[in-house]
Amino acid sequence: MIPIKKSLDRIPGGIMIIPLFLGVLVNSFAPDLLRIGGFTEGLFVNGVVPLVGFYFVCIGAEINLKTAKGALAKGTTMLVTKWVIGASLGILAFWMAGPSGLFLGLAPLAIIAAMTNSNGTMYIAIASQFGEKDDRAAIGILSLNDGPFFTMLALTMVGSMGVGGHLFSLMDFVAVLFPLILGMVLGNLDPDMRKFLSKGVDALIPFMAFGMGMGIDLRAILEGGLAGVILGVLTVLLTGTACAIIFKKMGWNPIVGVAEGAVAGNSIATPAAIATVSTAFASEVGIATVQIAAACVTSGILLPLYVSFLAKRYGKQNKTQQQLENQELDVVGR
Repeated sequence: MIPIKKSLDRIPGGIMIIPLFLGVLVNSFAPDLLRIGGFTEGLFVNGVVPLVGFYFVCIGAEINLKTAKGALAKGTTMLVTKWVIGASLGILAFWMAGPSGLFLGLAPLAIIAAMTNSNGTMYIAIASQFGEKDDRAAIGILSLNDGPFFTMLALTMVGSMGVGGHLFSLMDFVAVLFPLILGMVLGNLDPDMRKFLSKGVDALIPFMAFGMGMGIDLRAILEGGLAGVILGVLTVLLTGTACAIIFKKMGWNPIVGVAEGAVAGNSIATPAAIATVSTAFASEVGIATVQIAAACVTSGILLPLYVSFLAKRYGKQNKTQQQLENQELDVVGR
């Protein structure tokens, strides 16, 4: 007997990290290995969207409307924090850009698009392992930053362009939230349905993670160059760390805050979407796109490692705190 599950559990976040890296390796070096059609390709290559959809139903069932306030507070905190950091750095880059329109080799548009958007699948995978029910439910709020809307909002602040409302589809947002709402309705109407659906949460994580890996190609790092790698690192360290610090001060789990630090794959399409509204950005589309792609790959690899590091660190801190409390109790007892 091979203790696969126990081995994965020894690695903080291992149930997500290992399948993710396996997916990255397969997609980068043997991309056609699982693209053979049928159930195999449907599950391991194209299964992320339906798996995440069903996952939303499961976590929605866990949400008790009496405790929904926590999910709203945490989701809003991460959403605002990430946007403020990304927008601020992007605006600074616009002001300090050289004749080439770049700031330290980075396209300002790439900075805003990468940092203000977040990888919802990565978030829920990490929050499922380290967070509580309201942490997972916060994805309903975080879904607001999918697409170009918040990037356009930041650009509006510097007077670069007007907000093209047609790029932010209300129906797209409804389509994201509907599975979550369905789960909430079922779970709150019937406690047995809540118990039944909640069982699916943990089992879905490794399959979602592997599918995410199958969407990451290490060659994107080479195409995006060093600047794209730096953008990915900055996104993880700045937005993820900032959310973690705020979460810790609020008495929430800081590891969940870090989970918001990845660059979303759909942000790769943001520069092109922006250029359809304002041709002033047409010249930046190419370089911004490859830099965001490199940042997406970099953050997708770095974030799980960062989470693993912090899990060990906070785990040791918690143990030390518990030991101190036990010593105090011993002294009082004497």
